[in-house]
Amino acid sequence: MTNLEASPQQEICPPGRPEGITGTGPCVQLWPAREVPLGGVRAMNVLRTLPQRGLPTVGAWCFLDSFGPDRTAMSVLPHPHTGLQTVTWPLAGNVRHRDSVGSDVVVRPGQLNIMTAGIGVSHSEFAVIPEESDGGTPLPVQRGLQLWVALPDSERRRPPAFEQHLTLPVVHRQGFTATVIVGELAGAKSPATVYSPIVGADISCDGPASLPLNVHFEHAVLVLDGGLILDGQEIEPGPLGYVGIGRPVLDFVAVPGTRFILLGGKPFQEELLMWWNFVGRTHEEVAQARLDWEAQADAQGSEAAAARFGLVKGHGPGAGAEAGRIPAPPLPGVRLRPRTRS
Repeated sequence: MTNLEASPQQEICPPGRPEGITGTGPCVQLWPAREVPLGGVRAMNVLRTLPQRGLPTVGAWCFLDSFGPDRTAMSVLPHPHTGLQTVTWPLAGNVRHRDSVGSDVVVRPGQLNIMTAGIGVSHSEFAVIPEESDGGTPLPVQRGLQLWVALPDSERRRPPAFEQHLTLPVVHRQGFTATVIVGELAGAKSPATVYSPIVGADISCDGPASLPLNVHFEHAVLVLDGGLILDGQEIEPGPLGYVGIGRPVLDFVAVPGTRFILLGGKPFQEELLMWWNFVGRTHEEVAQARLDWEAQADAQGSEAAAARFGLVKGHGPGAGAEAGRIPAPPLPGVRLRPRTRS
């Protein structure tokens, strides 16, 4: 998925702070979601909880959008990425993914798509509409999460790659059931390839529970349905609940029917500059990625377009719902500048 904002904000994610600095220990901080009207080729609003001013990352997790439930058909034309991994986790509805490494797959709820951009990749995502749908039949409900994981400097120039995992490990413990999306949780390890120590899990719970955590990770929770009471603080759907670092377990009480996402990782020790769909380190690097993508505008559909971001088969010049590409917005009139973690 892409960030379709007409004027995307510049983001710099400072390195994670060492343990022992005030604010890195166990805590509960609620960071409100920001509604982003994406519009354009996909008239859908999303709730963005990462990055935040003051909380740009959780481990290497640097971007989190939740969308739906919505009956607007997702139609995201080819667009580029650099320096990150995209993690697509549908909650309702099926999505067709095509990319410049040749992938053409449908991802369904409970299945994982993870794409490594590396030096540069492009992809598209379209809702799968049943053939029987017509003007009088409601479109299927779309709901899901789109996350980005920043690649460390040693891996961010690697060739692009794509994985789809149809089955993932599931942990059943008293009080909760967890699907391990990436990383490791409670002795279960996801098969997804990642390049930083992180964890991501989809957890269903009902009542009190104790969730084992990596004590060296910082963690956050995003409640999807229901609600949690954690350290006496109520967490409802919407905000990101940052719970700090140093917790061996996450003790909580869940209302019936609660479902939440757990994100965590070792605090990221590199400065990241994020703008539009690019994760880099400097203004010049991001500006060059934009120029490289725009240079392919007239070449889409030809071999010349395979220079950096490649071709997404099935898309090209001409008319039709799947013709074209998403152009890069203009850079802001000032140099991209840092933001800090509070």
